[in-house]
Amino acid sequence: MEINEKTVAIVTGGASGLGAATAKALAAKGVKINIFDMNPSLGEIMADTIEGDFYKVDVSDSVAVAAAVKAVEDKHKGLRVLVNCAGIGPASKTVSRGEPHDPKIFAKVIGVNLIGSFNCASQAAAAMLRSDPVTQDGGRGVIINTASIAAYEGQIGQVAYAASKGGVVGMTLPMARDLSASGVRVCTIAPGLFLTPLLESLPEEVQASLGQQVPFPARLGNPSEYGNLVCQIIDNDMLNGEVIRLDGAIRMAPR
Repeated sequence: MEINEKTVAIVTGGASGLGAATAKALAAKGVKINIFDMNPSLGEIMADTIEGDFYKVDVSDSVAVAAAVKAVEDKHKGLRVLVNCAGIGPASKTVSRGEPHDPKIFAKVIGVNLIGSFNCASQAAAAMLRSDPVTQDGGRGVIINTASIAAYEGQIGQVAYAASKGGVVGMTLPMARDLSASGVRVCTIAPGLFLTPLLESLPEEVQASLGQQVPFPARLGNPSEYGNLVCQIIDNDMLNGEVIRLDGAIRMAPR
């Protein structure tokens, strides 16, 4: 699907990190960007920077998501792209010092990362189906989810995070199949170690050590490289139902 000034996109978690990089990459191609995020201060600044719109949205709240997607659709008379980058990753073991994992924390991670991705995807897909096709093959839109290599090699303390991202991986193909007859493609990116705000807060020597664990290139990923892949997925109509690892060939150890 061609990316141009007529393209309307929603980027969840677009106020910072991978989401912000994605918003910038798409905006540079003329796309009308709508940021869904829980951080108004950063979100509004980002929206102003790329001449987009900001919506304070808790992606785990299906009612809030539905209202925000409808607002975007009504304003722009359609929707073509959704990129799900919103996510959280608190660390906690299954049992720590004799205490079981807090079920509320586990449920919150699943609620934001997995259910939140589904909420946005299902609402966005419904909006896309209300628009006419824009490709010769009948394509109406593209949904791109964010998983993680933790879906495959979750480390100690990542049981909730890995479970949530494993769920995102698992829903990619059936969602693509569900929407295939309507011309909506679905892909997922599973990033490795990227220089997001969490890693930026670490000392430089720690960042360098983490980067050296990556076979090649031996460094942390740049969020702009994630944004570039988003653009490539949208552009390539044969990419559908696929989970793409973007990780420099790293395979994570237990810790």
